[in-house]
Amino acid sequence: MTTDATVSIIRRWRSRRSAAVAGIIFAVLLLTALTMIRIALSDSSLQALEADAQRRSLIRLSLQLVPFAGIAFLWFIGVVREQLGNVEDRLFSTVFLGSGLLFLAMLFVGAATSTSLMAMVATTSPDNNLFAFGRSTTQTLISVYAMRMAAVFTLSVSTVGLRTSGLPRWVSYVGYLVALALIVASGEHKWFQLLFPAWVLLVSVVILLVRPSASTASPDSAVE
Repeated sequence: MTTDATVSIIRRWRSRRSAAVAGIIFAVLLLTALTMIRIALSDSSLQALEADAQRRSLIRLSLQLVPFAGIAFLWFIGVVREQLGNVEDRLFSTVFLGSGLLFLAMLFVGAATSTSLMAMVATTSPDNNLFAFGRSTTQTLISVYAMRMAAVFTLSVSTVGLRTSGLPRWVSYVGYLVALALIVASGEHKWFQLLFPAWVLLVSVVILLVRPSASTASPDSAVE
């Protein structure tokens, strides 16, 4: 493989299209996983899960999607930072990176805890108090902490998008509304948690379809 071919491949992996595809994959996988969990946990009591093997199977399937969503999200973060290039705002990009990694870490911990709970439910005599503790811990971790980090991520990306003209203004304004909803309502209204992957999906589609302005385009963005 020639040097020029290698450089071309590297640029394609760092291109706007690469970020968009990674964001779409993350959003679709997380939307699917969250929707499946919300449906399966319409009754989240230990007795309901013990009695319904289909609920447990649906939860296990949704948890298996989370690692792949996380990989795509990491790639999305990396390529977006690469695309910002020299116009990157260090303050907001640091908040963007930190909140994204914290969200992902807590999402993984919540998924691992949920997997352990499903294994416990499958035993002959699961401990009800231990299940209640694990369920409460997981719900707090995801609904309160992870979703707040998702809100900070959305705010920082929206702000960087406005300051660098990297995103259409209306997309950034939608991001502010999504962040507000995640901060205020995601703990009490679990379906609101779907707003975050839905917004990432919107951003990814916009990145895929809208060409960057000359002031924000990096050298690699010419590679579609």
